[in-house]
Amino acid sequence: MTGTPCLVDTAVLAYAVGADHPLRAGCRRIVEAAGAGDLELHASVEMVQEFVFHRTRRGDRRTAIRQARDVAALCVLHDFDRAVLQTALDLIADSDDIGGRDAVHAATALRHGLSTIISPDRAFDDIPGLHRVDPGGPIDSVR
Repeated sequence: MTGTPCLVDTAVLAYAVGADHPLRAGCRRIVEAAGAGDLELHASVEMVQEFVFHRTRRGDRRTAIRQARDVAALCVLHDFDRAVLQTALDLIADSDDIGGRDAVHAATALRHGLSTIISPDRAFDDIPGLHRVDPGGPIDSVR
């Protein structure tokens, strides 16, 4: 991967493969840009776990596993380790707007020097050191 590095939120990938939704086209553009090498998507292994959990609830297990493997192959994956956990807990303590998995995603970005997160979730807007890009907006705003 050689494109612009950024962390991707689970919702982007879930909307890209899911049923019709207003963000589906924008999320698919993000996935296509990553596939073409224009973006370098990073994620916590926790994102893949969240993705497969979401997909198994909405479809058949075999498809969900295949999609999760595709997602894992598309992203640079980072471990959910003690340092990420501590940063996530600090983010939860310092903000009323972020919790659980979103804090893990934000902490992963911060611990790995990624300043951009692609997500429709505004909970990331107030995280110091992160710039959120809405997948429904222009893809050029990622670069």
